[in-house]
Amino acid sequence: MTASEPSAQADANGSVLPGADRASPEALPRAPSEQQSEQSSHTASVVEPPSTGPDNMDSVLILDECFVAEACIDRFLGALYTRAPKTDWIVVYEKKDVTIKRKRKLITVTRSIAKRVEDDFGWKDPKAADKAGMPLMDYVIGGMDRAFKQKLFYMLHAAEQAGLAPGITSGFRDDYRQSIASGLKAANDKSYHGGSSRGGYGHGLAVDVVSMNGTSKDERATETKKLWKWIDEHEKQFGVGRPYLNGDPAHLAPVDGQEYAAHRTASTHAKLAGKRHTRVAASSRHGVTTRAKSKAATKSATTKVSSRL
Repeated sequence: MTASEPSAQADANGSVLPGADRASPEALPRAPSEQQSEQSSHTASVVEPPSTGPDNMDSVLILDECFVAEACIDRFLGALYTRAPKTDWIVVYEKKDVTIKRKRKLITVTRSIAKRVEDDFGWKDPKAADKAGMPLMDYVIGGMDRAFKQKLFYMLHAAEQAGLAPGITSGFRDDYRQSIASGLKAANDKSYHGGSSRGGYGHGLAVDVVSMNGTSKDERATETKKLWKWIDEHEKQFGVGRPYLNGDPAHLAPVDGQEYAAHRTASTHAKLAGKRHTRVAASSRHGVTTRAKSKAATKSATTKVSSRL
């Protein structure tokens, strides 16, 4: 595993400013209004970029080279990662004695009761980055696929412009980081976040996102649902979507990737629907046949009894 490119800030002429902080506010893309005032002498020849994001990213004219510089994209995504709290709800089981009635007697048994609790996993990425010998931002953001990062940048920047305040809770994960993940998860080397069987470092094709709007957990939960809904409505436009929907709602992946295709393509849904229809039809035919045989057997038995009478 190799470290990502050194942190650097590109100016408007493409020169590199050494020592720039990848996640500093100064390094983030500026608002279109600031760019327009700064380049007022060129307004006749430059088209203003759309605030909602491009339909075709290859054909979009960008006012600031920062929008296409990989280092700047890393800084922007790094800032979204830094501001998001690393907490999640997990299921734990508590052993509890309960009284039940069995064979007309009251007895006490021990049962495992499922309970949802909030878990802090903020230590996991730093530990994995330290194990890999890399700075945290180079590990979490630098480990993602370059083309995916660009699509993700356009989508989350547009979400910012729409007032949704996205935050990234999880980016690249190697096999070790995946092994200490909690809850329902892929095998250590199978994760699309960057498992070794998917290509490892530099090939991460998944992130988890939530909204940072709201002052309480309930408000943030409501705002996060709005963010996920917005992503669903714009996934074809930006090329990033939620492959599992409510199964793993925060998880984002490329819409042209294997993970999305395996869970969201029309052909997959059609096959599943066809299987369900076949099972239902077979079950219905089985019921009709059984009832017919039952009536025939009853009639035969009645006839034999009558003949003996």
